[in-house]
Amino acid sequence: MTRPPGVTGGANERASGSGYTSAMNRRASDEVAHTAARARIDAAATLARARDVLAVEAKAIVDVAARLGDAFVRAVELILDCRGRVVVCGIGKSGHVGRKLAATLASTGTPAFFVHATEAMHGDLGMIAAHDVVVMLSNSGETDELVSLIPHVRRAGAPVVAITGNEQSALAQSATIHLDARVDSEACPLGLAPTASTTAAQALGDALALALLDARGFSAQDFLRSHPAGALGKRLVRVGEVMRTGDALPVTPIGATLGEAIDEMSRKGMGMTVVVEGDGRVAGIFTDGDLRRCVSAAHDIRLTKVADAMTRRPRTVSADGLAIDCVEVMETPPKVSQLVVVDDGGRLVGALHIHDLFKARII
Repeated sequence: MTRPPGVTGGANERASGSGYTSAMNRRASDEVAHTAARARIDAAATLARARDVLAVEAKAIVDVAARLGDAFVRAVELILDCRGRVVVCGIGKSGHVGRKLAATLASTGTPAFFVHATEAMHGDLGMIAAHDVVVMLSNSGETDELVSLIPHVRRAGAPVVAITGNEQSALAQSATIHLDARVDSEACPLGLAPTASTTAAQALGDALALALLDARGFSAQDFLRSHPAGALGKRLVRVGEVMRTGDALPVTPIGATLGEAIDEMSRKGMGMTVVVEGDGRVAGIFTDGDLRRCVSAAHDIRLTKVADAMTRRPRTVSADGLAIDCVEVMETPPKVSQLVVVDDGGRLVGALHIHDLFKARII
C-alpha cells in the first residue's frame, strides 16, 4: 500500500529500522542539495556584493562625519557635565548598537549602562535619575517604546540625546539634543535589513565616546583599570607591577668576591645578581653565563672579585615602561633572560626575569 506523503511508518516499520534508514536518506539528500548549492555560487558576484555592502556602509560613515556640528559638541558637553551616569536605551538592532555604546562609554571613562526600552516601561525606569543623561537610539525615530518613554524620562528630570536617522521624527523633536545618523540607503539589496544605518549609528556612538575620552584626558593607565584582563590588559601592564624587588631581588656589592655573588644567585634563583656601587647605582650584572666563563678560565672563586668577572652595562629598563616591551629587549641578539630595572639616576629599583613575564601572562 502506498503511504501518503509525510506519513511515517508504524511501530513495526520503525522497529525494523526502515524509518531510521529513511531519515538517513533524507539527511543525505539534504547534504547533496546543500553541496550543490555551494557549487553554484558565483564567486565574482559574491565578492561584488560584499564590496558593494562595504562601500555603502563606508559612505554612510563619511556622510555622518560631514554632518557633524554644534549638536555633537553640545552632546559632549552635556555628558561631560553629567553628575550621574549615561543611560543608553534602544530596542531591536538599535538596542544591540546601544549595548555596545554603553560598554564603550563605560570602558573609556564615562560611567554608563544599557536599559532595554521595553524593560524601562516595566520597572527599569527607576534606574534613571535627574542627574543622568539618557541616550536613545532609533533609526526611524518613531519607535513606539522609545517615544512612549520620553515623557517619563522628562518627568524624572533627565535630558535626552537622540541618535536617529530622521530629524523630523517624534524622538528627534522631543530630545534635548538630536544627533543625525541618517543614511541614503541600506546596504541590504532588499532595503530591509538594518545595515548601513546600524553601522552609521555605531560609528557615531564611537565618535561620541572617544571625544569624551579625549575631553576627560583619559589615559592608558585609566584604560587598564577597566581592562585588567585579556590582551588589552597585558599590553598596558607596567614593568614596576611585575618586577622583583626587596628580598626577592639578587644584589651584590661591587667589592664582593665571586663566592659571595654565587651564594646570592643561589638564594634568589634568578640566574644572576646585580652588582651595585655603594650609592645603589648599577655597576654590572653577574650571570650564569659569566660563571661558566669563570670556570672555563679557572678563576679562583675565593679570591676573584665579582667586579672582575661581571658584565658591565647590562640591559636596563624603567619601572614605568610597558612590560610587553621587555620581550623585544630580551629577544634582541644576543638574547638575555633578565633585565635590570633602574631609576633616572641609574640606581637599582628591581629586576625582571622572562619567567616573570610568563607568570603574569604578558607572553
